[in-house]
Amino acid sequence: MLAVLTAIGVALSGCAARSAGTNMMGGLGAQPTRAAIMSSGAPGPGASMLSTGAPRPGAPMMSTGVTGPGSAMMTTGTPGPNPGGMMGGGMMPGAGSGYHYSTPSCAAHASLPGALVTVRLADMGMTQMMGGIAPLGVHMMLLATPSAVRAGKISLVAVNMGWRTHELVVLPLAAGDHAGQLIPGADGKVSETGSLGEASADCAAGSGKGITVGKTGWVTLDLAPGRYELVCNLANHYADGMRQELVVS
Repeated sequence: MLAVLTAIGVALSGCAARSAGTNMMGGLGAQPTRAAIMSSGAPGPGASMLSTGAPRPGAPMMSTGVTGPGSAMMTTGTPGPNPGGMMGGGMMPGAGSGYHYSTPSCAAHASLPGALVTVRLADMGMTQMMGGIAPLGVHMMLLATPSAVRAGKISLVAVNMGWRTHELVVLPLAAGDHAGQLIPGADGKVSETGSLGEASADCAAGSGKGITVGKTGWVTLDLAPGRYELVCNLANHYADGMRQELVVS
């Protein structure tokens, strides 16, 4: 009898042990869900992460504020077409790197008639004011946005974001011609034959003595369908890249 009771006790102990082992293994074997892993904090090795805070050390940074008086800003890419909101922050389409922009001190009237074309004028690699004459071979920018508009009344706003004096002259393009084909004379300027108008005054419309650093000038014209060349025609500025085609349809 004693032997039978002992055997029954051993069997019961084995069943209890197996039950406990099954519960333990079930607890250890439970794996966290994919959702829990993805939302658990730091990413695993090799995972990518979208930062919403400070940039990594050494990462390029784009300012979206307005710089203080007399300060400059360097863009590393390309800004929107708003002439007021752009200055001192944002990216400029087509500008590339190496441009330090001067701080604006005036803007065009908000009520200019017709379609608006903003023309940004800048000098690569400069951070100090200089005169209008530029040496050959330097990089300068004339960037019009938009570059195509409907025919009729058009207001062109020239914003001098550079460090030299600039201007904007509107010339007709003959059929088959393209911007950049004019040949400057000995004075570094191209012929203005057929000019339709210009913006070359500080904080005012029409012609003047040039748009100085940080200033804006504008001109409103009635343009027929066709192609036009926008140029800065101070000495050597055309040869240094300050020209762009404007399409009017």
